[in-house]
Amino acid sequence: MISHGKDLKIFSGSSNKALAKGICKELSIPLGNAETGAFSDGENFVSIFETVRGSDVFVVQSTSTPVNDNLMELLIMIDALKRASAGRITAVIPYFGYARQDRKTKPRDPISAKLVANLITRAGADRVLTMDLHANQIQGFFDIPVDNLMGSPVFVDHFFRRFAPVHDETMVVSPDVGSVARARAFAQKLDMPMAIVDKRRQKANSSEVMNIIGDVTGKNVILLDDMVDTGGSLCHAAKALVEIEIKYLSVAHLFAEAIERIYEERSVSKLWC
Repeated sequence: MISHGKDLKIFSGSSNKALAKGICKELSIPLGNAETGAFSDGENFVSIFETVRGSDVFVVQSTSTPVNDNLMELLIMIDALKRASAGRITAVIPYFGYARQDRKTKPRDPISAKLVANLITRAGADRVLTMDLHANQIQGFFDIPVDNLMGSPVFVDHFFRRFAPVHDETMVVSPDVGSVARARAFAQKLDMPMAIVDKRRQKANSSEVMNIIGDVTGKNVILLDDMVDTGGSLCHAAKALVEIEIKYLSVAHLFAEAIERIYEERSVSKLWC
């Protein structure tokens, strides 16, 4: 329980209230009293029902599907808190949308990740807390501090216990060549071998599995990727490998510890291991 300094408040947008409640439970504080919604014409609105003057405020809101609605809701909530004289506003964005558009791949391409960074900063956010950015350089798109948490410790702990009895018969698989570095680091932490699904992407949101580099015969397989859009890559890889069990793991405790450390002005880098 935090008991010193200016008061800490956590508010949630509509994208993932369950996670926000989980974070608040970890920190033993109530979720901030606010309402989000939309008018009949589709415009988003936010109402804050408690004072935030001088408070250290954290807004939990992923910019996941529906991306634009959730992004706009985040911006409006930040603006409302800023105008209500919040002491500091941290945008907690577990999933950062538009992250794939981080560079120009052909003439006249936008760099939408930079645009979103500008919008969040201009709305009034003082810092950002996110997880597993699709591209690390996005941190440099912001002119405010960005803490990028890694979800791998949560998965390593889970899978280490889950597959401890059959450790020697388990391996990590990268669903494409682009995820090899991430999968290799994950496999090393679990002390497991790895394989790669070699695929050819014909166009956005579609993929074709070509072959598997590595022997997965008779193995328990952990498929590791950083982002799920249509799920095509994972599904095609799973079909090629046979079948896997997909399970959700909560990262509420990780975000809770990060928020507590930010609030108490302590290092967050310990959580990146």
